[in-house]
Amino acid sequence: MFLDVILLLLGIIVVIWGADKFTDGASSMARRWNVSEMVIGLTVVAMGTSMPEFVVSFFSALDGSADMSVGNVVGSNVFNTLLIVGVSAIMISMSLTKKLLTRDILFVIYSSLILVALSNDGTLNRWEALVLLMCFGMYMLYSYYVSKQEAKEEGTTGEIYAWGKTLLYVVLGIGCLVGGGQLLVSNASSLATSCGMSERVVGLTILAAGTSLPELATSIVAARKGSKGLALGNAIGSNLFNIFFILGVSAFICPMNIKGIGTLDWIALVGSGIVLFVFGGTGHKITKTEGIVMIALYILYMAALVMGWQVNLDF
Repeated sequence: MFLDVILLLLGIIVVIWGADKFTDGASSMARRWNVSEMVIGLTVVAMGTSMPEFVVSFFSALDGSADMSVGNVVGSNVFNTLLIVGVSAIMISMSLTKKLLTRDILFVIYSSLILVALSNDGTLNRWEALVLLMCFGMYMLYSYYVSKQEAKEEGTTGEIYAWGKTLLYVVLGIGCLVGGGQLLVSNASSLATSCGMSERVVGLTILAAGTSLPELATSIVAARKGSKGLALGNAIGSNLFNIFFILGVSAFICPMNIKGIGTLDWIALVGSGIVLFVFGGTGHKITKTEGIVMIALYILYMAALVMGWQVNLDF
């Protein structure tokens, strides 16, 4: 157990260092491509920081642990929306454009509702996986289409590294985020399962928090450096990537039978997106106070999981 704790701490250090380098590289890439930091956050950064979720969910599905696979994605999305955005808002007031609010954040809510609808029968088959993958493709094409216009409107400022240094930071950052995230997850899961936690709870809590640490580290570093678009775009983009791509690929390769994900979990998934939309709509920014409320809601959800609270609703 002592070795697990040491490796857990090492994973945290590697992830934080990787997030710093990845943020610098991604910001430089945005300036070189003349696209906004928000778009880079929604695409390149979101994909990179979601690699731990992909690895965990994919192999969990292959091992027949569908509850852990889906629970990891659901828990990660709730973590991203409430905790990461909440912590970032405490560090720096998060301004939201009307486009971000009515387009990207609504996409987050839509993606959650689509997943709930497809999973309502307790399965995710290959046809449903194709629906998720098609949604991902359409969103990526749309993001690329609008990126150039947004870059012209927002402008790009800041240091631009040479291409070699930019790519080195991005690749090195992703490697540290993925490697450190896996180191953290494997040891955290070992500690959790030894305490007798179910696959659902492990996926929704330990794995979700562990695999979302790259997003948390990246958003905190980005917020600290004043890259609000990168910090917020990372959290939103990761949510869309998790549902549309990760579950899409995982369910297409290995169709899932979902049994343990409960109504409370689906409510938390959809509700967290609605909270972000409502808070973002009040003055087109998320204040420190709203950030604290979001963190409190996440803690309440974690308490409900640990204490085994259930919500039974008939849809």
